[in-house]
Amino acid sequence: MKIKSAEFVISNSRADLCPIHDMPEYAFIGRSNVGKSSLINCLVERKALAMTSSTPGKTLLINHFLINGDWYLVDLPGYGYAKRSKKEQEKLSKIISYYISQREQLTSLFVLIDSRLEPQRIDLEFIANLGEMGVPFGIIFTKADKVKRAQIKGNVERFLNRLREDWEELPPYFVTSSETGMGREDVLNYIEKINESLH
Repeated sequence: MKIKSAEFVISNSRADLCPIHDMPEYAFIGRSNVGKSSLINCLVERKALAMTSSTPGKTLLINHFLINGDWYLVDLPGYGYAKRSKKEQEKLSKIISYYISQREQLTSLFVLIDSRLEPQRIDLEFIANLGEMGVPFGIIFTKADKVKRAQIKGNVERFLNRLREDWEELPPYFVTSSETGMGREDVLNYIEKINESLH
């Protein structure tokens, strides 16, 4: 898929205020500091479409970007950022779960996982909840350029093995690097394939 245009449309804190349209939406979510903004910018080849920040957990809103005039990329707040107050965490949790469970236009959710780390309980629990809600999702392993290839491969395999304990079928998954562009085409081709099947 070639990205011809990518434009910011709206930010808001309520899923019921998201844009009204009949186009597919692909939402991106992950723990704070997983490299979500960098990945989004890499996918659309824009340096600052999604704002990257030196402070993890900065995305507090649902951000909609219209891509090629025919689908939306949605940047969701990160989950599990410890430095937030309990009240703030609860508010964000409501925003996220409302969007994921109620948004009819949500076509697929991409859960971002830091490929440098061992499987994290918070990620596994989040994915288990998606299964219970029946939300279609894929997994994007990020930061694959940061450590040796063998270590990435091992970490990805360990994560998938943990999923296999509860899932009969694994979701689609991609290994990416925002620095090198690795996996970019795979993610975009996957989105394109789904878009074509919807027409």
